Amino acid sequence: MSMEYVTRKLGDETTPRAFAFGADYNPEQWPEDIWEEDIRLMQEAGVNLVSVGIFSWALLEPEEGRYDFGWLDRILDLLHAGGIRVDLANATASPPAWWVRKYPQALPVTVDGVRLGFGSRQSFSHHAQEYRRAAAALTQAIADRYAGHPVVVLWHVHNEYGCHNIPDYSAQAEAPFRRWLQKRYGDLEELNTAWGTAFWSQHYYDWEEIQPPRRSGTFINPCQQLDWARFTSDSLLECFSAEAQILRKASPHPVTTNFMGFMPNVHQPTDYWRWAEEQDVVSNDHYLIAEDPRNFQELAMTADLTRSLAQGKPWLLMEHSTSAVNWQNRNIAKAPGELLRNSLQHIARGADGALFFQWRASAAGGEKFHSAMLPHAGTDTKVWREVLELGRSLKAIAEVAGSTVAPAPVAILHDTDSRWGRELDSHPHNELDGIAETRRWHDAFYRAGIGTDFRRSTDDLSSYRVVIAPMQYVMTDAGRANLEAFVHSGGRLVVTFFSAIVDQNEHIHLGGYPGPLRELLGVRIEEFFPLRQDETIELGRFGQGREWSELGRTTTARSLADYLSGAVQGSPAVTVNDFGAGQAYYVGTQLNREGLDEVLGLIGADIAPAVSGLPAEVEAVKRMREGQEWLFVINHGTQQVETALNGFELLSGTELNGELRLQAGRTAVVRLDKIRLDTGDAHAR
Repeated sequence: MSMEYVTRKLGDETTPRAFAFGADYNPEQWPEDIWEEDIRLMQEAGVNLVSVGIFSWALLEPEEGRYDFGWLDRILDLLHAGGIRVDLANATASPPAWWVRKYPQALPVTVDGVRLGFGSRQSFSHHAQEYRRAAAALTQAIADRYAGHPVVVLWHVHNEYGCHNIPDYSAQAEAPFRRWLQKRYGDLEELNTAWGTAFWSQHYYDWEEIQPPRRSGTFINPCQQLDWARFTSDSLLECFSAEAQILRKASPHPVTTNFMGFMPNVHQPTDYWRWAEEQDVVSNDHYLIAEDPRNFQELAMTADLTRSLAQGKPWLLMEHSTSAVNWQNRNIAKAPGELLRNSLQHIARGADGALFFQWRASAAGGEKFHSAMLPHAGTDTKVWREVLELGRSLKAIAEVAGSTVAPAPVAILHDTDSRWGRELDSHPHNELDGIAETRRWHDAFYRAGIGTDFRRSTDDLSSYRVVIAPMQYVMTDAGRANLEAFVHSGGRLVVTFFSAIVDQNEHIHLGGYPGPLRELLGVRIEEFFPLRQDETIELGRFGQGREWSELGRTTTARSLADYLSGAVQGSPAVTVNDFGAGQAYYVGTQLNREGLDEVLGLIGADIAPAVSGLPAEVEAVKRMREGQEWLFVINHGTQQVETALNGFELLSGTELNGELRLQAGRTAVVRLDKIRLDTGDAHAR
């Protein structure tokens, strides 16, 4: 089962597939006399899929073991009569107040030992058997009642695991953590070796001595922290899998839970690579940072990650916003046209649906200022008119549903362990942001119009021409061997600073940095020299470096740029090493845009973009299926763009006569006949 199951259920006699379009729908927040109006307006907008019941546990189970499904029966029947399908949640995200009162010991405890109270959402310990039993019982009751309901096409488990499910450090986490460690290490001596417990007198002689890494006087054992993150992710995954298994037994509908892009970190750990393997449909929630002037590029990067988690198959955008959110410091509304542009950008990069939080803007509660498809001001609004436009647009491009994004020539490495490890404390530079560094490299390819996937260091990389390893802090033997094989067979690899520093147990690779990649890269670094805030270091043709510099030398590599200033003047900053049939580049500092573009010119000069000559603010992404190709061209800039193109533009319903003229802020979706890729095809005016 996959997203195709859903898109086919949303289709009809004339359109075998349809893009999912809709929102979280929370009818329980409103009087029932509003529901019929909701259905009518959904039909007007072209809504065909809504998520129902995500936060309705308290109304579905007013007391333990007694369920009240009357209101849910009525709304599901209304939606079915209105031709709107449902992604039905099992409602386990937020236990009700009566449950918290009855099982106070099942509330989570913070790293500082504070037991959290009731009043927000997801207030439970995921280790607590009381929660797991109650969640399984509710899931079974919902599955028994609605598995055969014709309106249901998708099961939705929980909500945004890891986002508000804080790691629980309570006493009830101790035994599960020890069992997880016993399974991982087998015996205590293996654990003592892995954790390096000879340091600071931390040796363990009995499993019962091991506790969660709660707040202490200074730095906590780093391998213990990393294992705690792994354990927390696995524990949450156990909750998902148990509930998903109940739903899968009940019906053929696929099961999903909504991811959160790059948000999970070592303190809110969810290993999406492992989680994606358990999803029938990979879905994601994405919200722009309004004050980020290039937030459309961050959107593209997150969509690329989600598509990669889905192994290139179509995925579902489960939530985004029609306009402003409620949780940023300055919740800036989206400009006219931004709603359509954002939604189609996700579609371009592999989504087979665009859903929002939420359908009707709440009148009360913590998210009452969060935008929705139907705003507080009603239908005579910019947001509603743009919702209608998006509904029409998704119908106009329905033939694209089920296709996949054209293969990318570039992969960016994103190993969960590496990310979590570099986010731990007591490092040479504790303000380095690995995701920001990843974004800089993604942005360089984005501006060049070159597609990127995300992969792990141990994944099959043979289909890529270029692989980027930004701050690949953890390097395993398997990862090293895989990267060596990639380069030896003709690939081009770029490894940045603070890579291959430790193994999977947070032990330093001795003998000089970058550890096991020294032979592949042909460099040996002996000491790190982090730069002061706002300090720069000259690099010649590669511009200036920031944040980081290193003292080292080449062994077999050629230096492309030395540090021309600072304490490490004369050491190599950018190098290339021939290795087998390929080349391995090393970048020992944080490059600015000039330097990134210079590296890109070296490693990607023979990689053609989807459309040559487009300005950097205009993206072009191709989707394809069975010999047919569609090109999405999205103009994030301020000028009209013209490019040589033949085909049929689906949004306007017009045939192109050799040229596409795309206004600022607009999107085109072209069923391709032929595309000219000569340099200079496009220009702005």
